[in-house]
Amino acid sequence: MRRFRSARVLVAALCFACLPGASALAVETLDWAQCLAEASGHHPDLRSAAEKVRQSEAQRDIVKGGLLPTVSATAGGERSGSSAASANGAWSYGVNASQLLFDGAKTSSQVKSAKETVKASQYNESEVSVSTRYALRTAFVQLLTAQKQVALADEITVKRRQNLRLIGLLYQSGTEHIGSLSKAQADLAEAEFEVSQSRRGLELSQVVLGTQLGRTSFGALRVTGQFTASELSRQLPDFDVIVRDNPTYLNLTAQKDAAGYSLQAARSAFMPSVSLSTGFGNSAFRQIPPDRIDWQTGVNLSVPIYAGGSGKAGVAKARAVVNQLNADEESLYLSLMRSVEQAWKSFVDASEYVDVQKKYLAAASERARIADAQYSAGLVSFNEWTIIEDNLVSAKKSYLNAQSNLLFAEAAWVQAKGGTLETR
Repeated sequence: MRRFRSARVLVAALCFACLPGASALAVETLDWAQCLAEASGHHPDLRSAAEKVRQSEAQRDIVKGGLLPTVSATAGGERSGSSAASANGAWSYGVNASQLLFDGAKTSSQVKSAKETVKASQYNESEVSVSTRYALRTAFVQLLTAQKQVALADEITVKRRQNLRLIGLLYQSGTEHIGSLSKAQADLAEAEFEVSQSRRGLELSQVVLGTQLGRTSFGALRVTGQFTASELSRQLPDFDVIVRDNPTYLNLTAQKDAAGYSLQAARSAFMPSVSLSTGFGNSAFRQIPPDRIDWQTGVNLSVPIYAGGSGKAGVAKARAVVNQLNADEESLYLSLMRSVEQAWKSFVDASEYVDVQKKYLAAASERARIADAQYSAGLVSFNEWTIIEDNLVSAKKSYLNAQSNLLFAEAAWVQAKGGTLETR
């Protein structure tokens, strides 16, 4: 008989697994490390930033080509004729090479500027990683909080339903009035609404996290984690070092250095350029290959005399860019300093506030336990008892919000420090 029942259970399970909607019920569980790894490999913003780095590296190599020799080869031939004369042919070939010797450091300055631009694009990639981590962490905490909110809403609903059942019995016995019963019914209605609201919030949080992971298809997700901060330190950090190591600040610094080299290149426009050229080749009629080789070599000198003021204007523009970036760098430093200080304060405040709300929750739980016993014994009125019950519900919600805000504040602090996806 037991074997028969086990077989029936197995068959039922297999049939359920084959149902079209059964796979939709599966919930994927992720921890924070898994989210970091997936976003690092799939997020489109990161891929876009990586391609920008490759573009800047290619542009650097293009500019570096100006310091290397150039070699070209040509060859050709033609044959012509008419009905009145025999056909004739002409054939030619040539190889030419040139090498820049001196241009007032214009090209070398452009190469240095391109190298700094590569650095700037790499720091930009780090910036994107910072913003991606912050958005991912926020979505992760949002889903973690939504899961707790659903569980808390269910817990409160169970308690409200028990209270309504108790008040209903007391009302029927004549020891409570209709106002008390109406209050209990309203409390239950609110709790049931919050259950539906929290479940809708849970579904939204799952989609938000999926987008931050770089996914294009979304299913049920669940995250695991604790409402504890890993970044907390009571020691005051060195805000100046944090700001100067921030990828946003380093990006602007690299842009400023690139502009400085571009200014040097612009000034070199007034300098002469010297290049070496050489080549060999020949052309001939009919004979293939040509019967001789001609060669030439020489040094070419080019001196700019007048270009309609474009060189002077180019220097003025490049100098203005440098001055602008110097001012932007100073402004960014001050802005980041404010942001870092604010993020640190908010993080410490949130950490301490969790401890406060934990004590409030412990006190509210103890008062509710005592009030339940007193109300059952008729030692406190309904008004006193329901106020204590409401305070317990409020304390539970406040404690969860404080825990959630701590993780949000920690994420903002890590972002202010320039923490990338490599930062756990």
